[in-house]
Amino acid sequence: MTHSSQTPQGRKLYSKGGKWIPALCNILGTLMILLVVISCLPIVIARMTGYEVYNVVSGSMEPEIPVGSAVYVESVAPKGIVTGDVIAFHSGNSVVVHRVVENRTREGEFVTKGDANAAEDLFAVGYEDLIGRVSKHYPVLGTFLFFYTSTTGKVYAICFAGCGALLNLLAGRLRSGRSALDEQQETKG
Repeated sequence: MTHSSQTPQGRKLYSKGGKWIPALCNILGTLMILLVVISCLPIVIARMTGYEVYNVVSGSMEPEIPVGSAVYVESVAPKGIVTGDVIAFHSGNSVVVHRVVENRTREGEFVTKGDANAAEDLFAVGYEDLIGRVSKHYPVLGTFLFFYTSTTGKVYAICFAGCGALLNLLAGRLRSGRSALDEQQETKG
């Protein structure tokens, strides 16, 4: 409980934590909100600049693209893909990232292979399944970003930011409570 009192000399004394608790709440709350905003920037900026971001969950492209990497995929026309490009494509309900061995423009399909795989993929990838070409990849970032793309991760991020906002509100309440106590003391004295 925070309250003020007067000494015989007329100076105000505050109980422990009277000024630093609101300041601490403000700082922690602001840091929590900033942490959520900053950690979402890699996805938001990528999407604003036309990239899709995916998390690599298998080792088929190791060592160049390790498990847990984030791959940034840019949209590109299928005929613009050349041998050696790494592409992302739909395969059933999954997104696969493999290297193009051959672009069969006449058939409208790609022959692909994971760098760590001994043989080419069993089935050719149709142009209609192409998402785009991998232009950048960052190790470990994919595991971190996966957190924000899952439902649980989104709930945690919203709750964390909400706690930061509540701490800021608490700091404001503590300050306004202190102001009210100060005014009461001044009117009595």
